[in-house]
This record gives sequence, C-alpha cells and structure tokens, in this order.
Amino acid sequence: MMFVSLGIGAVIAVALITVVSVLTGGKVTNANTTPRAALDGTRIASFTASGLDGGRQVAPWTSGRPSVLVFFASWCSPCQGEIPKLATFVSTHRLGSVEVLGIDAGDQRGAAQSFAKKDHVTFPVAFDPNDTITAGLFKFAALPETVFLNAKGVVQAVHVGAIPVAQFASGVKSLES
Repeated sequence: MMFVSLGIGAVIAVALITVVSVLTGGKVTNANTTPRAALDGTRIASFTASGLDGGRQVAPWTSGRPSVLVFFASWCSPCQGEIPKLATFVSTHRLGSVEVLGIDAGDQRGAAQSFAKKDHVTFPVAFDPNDTITAGLFKFAALPETVFLNAKGVVQAVHVGAIPVAQFASGVKSLES
C-alpha cells in the first residue's frame, strides 16, 4: 500500500512540475517538435497568409525588413498575459526598421479578432487557423513563441513561452544593428 501511495505521489509531482513549467514559460520538450535552437541560423521560406481582419499578410523579410513573429492564440493562457504587454510596447516605442507580425494559430476568427481588439493589438496579424505556418513551417507544438529574423529571413533567436517585454525590446534592438 505504501508503494502505491509513493507512486501516485510521484506521478502528481511530475504533472505539477510540467504544468508550472509550461505556465511560467519553461521548456518542456516533446519528441515530435523541432528543438528551438535547431531553428537558429535557418532561413525561413516566405509565406503569405490571410490577415486576421482581411487582406493578406506577407512575411516581412520578403521586403528586406528584419522581423519579429509573435505566435499566439486567444485560448492560450500564457498568451493572454503576454499579448497586452507586447501590444502596449509596440504601440508606444519606435522599432526602427523592424516589423512585428503576429501569427494567430489554431484559433477561431471571431475569438481571435475579439482577443486582438480587447488587447489593443495594432501590429498586423496573420490568421493561421490550421497551423500551416505555426506547426508546418516552424514546427511549433505549443504557444506562445517569439521568433526574431534578420532582413533575409534567417532566424536570429527563438523565445519559448511568454516573452518578458525587456527581452522583446532587447531582441528588437539586436535586429536593428
């Protein structure tokens, strides 16, 4: 009986550690995903996607601009804390030549539009309801993710989980150099 109690306690402890790690932006690996470091230095193919509010969104580096891609969804708890802060930062700071593009992944259009409106998202957002860009092109299985790319579409850095505003600002600044 004591061994059963210890086994149940160990399973609960591992589950709690995993949940806390995911909610605080820690890295929990999955054998089916590309390690984030494997993307560093990779040239990403250009893409075109439907804009969240209509129109088309094109990968910013196709016009020679360094870019930050912010992957999120309305249903993602860490994203709900991250996006309002990033939206405020982007709307109140000069980013030079760096362009920010949101990628709303695996979401319903109405929920995504309400989320972006509520959080005052002013940067363009590509709508990726089937995860074609998120899981297909970038091989991400979880959200949020932030990717910093130079003007040629080469990945400079990937941040796993909700990114602190100071780290976001530092990443933008490094792309301007």
